[in-house]
Amino acid sequence: MKYKLLGKSGLRVSELCLGAMTFGEDWGWGAGKDESRAIFDAFLDAGGNFVDTANVYTNGTSEKFVGEFIKEQREKIVLATKFTNALTTGDPNAGGNHRKNMVQAVEASLKRLGTDYIDLYWLHIWDRLTPIEEVMRAFDDLIRQGKVLYIGASDVPAWWIAKANTLAELSGWTKFVGLQIEYSLLQRTVEHELIPVAREFGLTVTPWSPLAGGTLSGKYLNKDSEAAKSGRFGVEEMKQWQNTGERADRIVTTVKAVADELGRTPSQIALAWLRYRDVPTIPIIGTRKLSQLQDNIASLEIDLDPEQLRRLDEVSAIEPIFPNNLYAQPMARTLLYGGTDGQIEELAALDKRAAIARGATGF
Repeated sequence: MKYKLLGKSGLRVSELCLGAMTFGEDWGWGAGKDESRAIFDAFLDAGGNFVDTANVYTNGTSEKFVGEFIKEQREKIVLATKFTNALTTGDPNAGGNHRKNMVQAVEASLKRLGTDYIDLYWLHIWDRLTPIEEVMRAFDDLIRQGKVLYIGASDVPAWWIAKANTLAELSGWTKFVGLQIEYSLLQRTVEHELIPVAREFGLTVTPWSPLAGGTLSGKYLNKDSEAAKSGRFGVEEMKQWQNTGERADRIVTTVKAVADELGRTPSQIALAWLRYRDVPTIPIIGTRKLSQLQDNIASLEIDLDPEQLRRLDEVSAIEPIFPNNLYAQPMARTLLYGGTDGQIEELAALDKRAAIARGATGF
């Protein structure tokens, strides 16, 4: 496995991140302790050093497993976990982005993980309440205390991450180095605003659910199959998160066709596609079985040709939204550039990015 710098930092992380949401069976699906350990060991044996979990995953079991697994090799692991979501109910301060929850959550995570510092601490999801100033100053305090080394944001609007990093820069506080968002062939709406803001601020994108919860593996095309019934969307509570419908079926069918051409699996094709985006990405792979991990890692061996990329891009294309669709109008371009838009080199790069975002072309 190769390594990349995480955002605008000197931290070297593997080109795949091991997601530990599947560590533990508390949610009715996932891997038991022995299988989780086998997955973890195989990831490290392949050169992986980047592990991602969260305080709420499998009700805290995930952090406990990860803490036990890294105990003898803590220094070589880039350990990421998250705060925001509540582990209990009935307490209005048990969740959220505010300082009280952040401090309580980091202390609890450190205890479950059996470590005295966290390499990368994520804000898990925007609570729509806490002032950005409070969030960024609280993060900076944790870093000054040595409990956290780097910070990232997950599941936030583009304007929020832009304001947060700008405020941090002006205040002399630590800035975010990563953006964790749902991103896959089935979920490309992030290309409207979130991918551009990541590019502008030099953030590494770590896509969660890069296989859309296993949907892009093709196992849910036959909903009555044993593979479909045993997957996460076989659990009633998880079905609300599944991306279904005619568009999803077309995308999965195209992915499978490309996979058949290359003698590969659909999962490998879907993961390989993310390497061709125009912003640095490190997919988070979360598996329940060792065989699935090995399959995912093999995606790094795949090269997609321009024609295959074009088909994948086109079948998963999203419609541009305002104001991006306005910029492509001939009248707007004439007014903006005085009819010389074809002679401005910088516009060529912008046009290519816009075409990629709407699935009109490959690389």
